[in-house]
Amino acid sequence: MRVVIAGGHGKIARLLGQDLAARGDTPVGLVRNPDHVGALTADGIRPVLCDLEHSTVEEVAAHLADADAVVFAAGAGPGSGAARKDTVDRGAASLLADAAHTAGVRRYLLVSSMGVDRDPAPGTDEVFAAYLRAKKAAEDDLTGRDLDVTVLRPGRLTDDKPTGRVTLARHVPSGAVSRADVAHVLRVLLDRPGTAGITVELVGGDTTVDDAVTAAVDA
Repeated sequence: MRVVIAGGHGKIARLLGQDLAARGDTPVGLVRNPDHVGALTADGIRPVLCDLEHSTVEEVAAHLADADAVVFAAGAGPGSGAARKDTVDRGAASLLADAAHTAGVRRYLLVSSMGVDRDPAPGTDEVFAAYLRAKKAAEDDLTGRDLDVTVLRPGRLTDDKPTGRVTLARHVPSGAVSRADVAHVLRVLLDRPGTAGITVELVGGDTTVDDAVTAAVDA
């Protein structure tokens, strides 16, 4: 399976790419910084220089040729302002969807965030509120398209070791989840075409990833 991952140098993206490469798939990481090429190559991920804030649909679509799926795991990142939350977390996700449509790639996994479906609490940091609005706008855009979209909303992310056990459902209590377990869930979602069309929240838990994904589809 050839999987193109936007935000290829991000922690979740690299963990997913390593996982895919280890089992013989072909992960491709889209990165805008040439300094990140070496790290992806060492991970077994094929790096492609592509700035999703400054590329055309046609340019991005060319990188998606022969892909079986795309994963949007990009983000404006710490220190970015509200404007870039929109141009990356919403705009780049939409651009990737346009490119996927152009390239004939139907499968699209979007890494979103818990909390996007309710108004930010009073006193919420303005930039974080902009991030949540951008993620929700991306969800609304993608789920309205003729693509096979799965939206994954992780809770608070940690760098803890993977447990292989999670809580995954349409709505779950707030909590934390390791980036490694998020990457594991993304890989299983890629393997399950029946997960297209669902939006699920994810935190740590007691259910194996395979069983959690199966239960989410059945629900």
